Amino acid sequence: MPELPEVETTRRGIEPHLLNQIFTGAIVRQSQLRWPVPRGLAKKISQQSIHAVERRGKYLLLKLEQGTIMLHLGMSGSLRITPSKTPPEKHDHIDLQLDSGQCLRLRDPRRFGSLHWVTGEPLQHSLLKNLGPEPLTADLNTAYLFQKSRKRKLAIKLFIMESKIVVGVGNIYASETLFHAGIRPTRAAGRVTRAEYKRLVHAIKEVLKAAIQSGGTTLQDFTNSEGKPGYFQQKLHVYGRADEACHTCGTPIKHRVMGQRASYYCPQCQS
Repeated sequence: MPELPEVETTRRGIEPHLLNQIFTGAIVRQSQLRWPVPRGLAKKISQQSIHAVERRGKYLLLKLEQGTIMLHLGMSGSLRITPSKTPPEKHDHIDLQLDSGQCLRLRDPRRFGSLHWVTGEPLQHSLLKNLGPEPLTADLNTAYLFQKSRKRKLAIKLFIMESKIVVGVGNIYASETLFHAGIRPTRAAGRVTRAEYKRLVHAIKEVLKAAIQSGGTTLQDFTNSEGKPGYFQQKLHVYGRADEACHTCGTPIKHRVMGQRASYYCPQCQS
């Protein structure tokens, strides 16, 4: 599943091809994604210029003159810039056509992604208004996480994966950041100290920055056939490495299921 670094890499990849361009229409081949694609999409966006390509959590926001296209890639979605005349493949569900003769093409084999048309303030949309702070901003800080965690019995890994607490710390990055912070994922969030939260906030920011840089250097061109960044190409210290030696101390990495998701940690380095 695309996580925040992959979505940010996608945003950065498509932005140069979209900014200040004009949509001339849309082709919707499959309207039943996670939610139905808005009817009359082509008419809604036609002749509108794109003045911003932003991200909130895992949602991409294409801001037009009189509304916003809000996109989510779901579990298998990807975007690419391609000539409008390029024949679509099986899972190419939506083309947003540009006056340049190109289009932004959404491919989504599992159809868990979504496209919404928002005429009001997009950050007040029901899918966005209750999201927690962006992890790479000053809004995510030690005082905030420490205060939110008090009296919480939920495991720290599940706590930082709650989108209402902080956005974008998905399963892989939760395991990795907790390793870098030296905190075992099973500990109750309310039992983590302020000093440990300081380390955790730093780790979240550094791991996500590294992941974005990794994706960005793996794929520089979103006009290729796939339109996908290099998912998870950065060096992983614990995730997916059950029974392998920890890079730091040599202890075998442990694996357990938490919240129906695979979790990994070093029993020596994380306490």
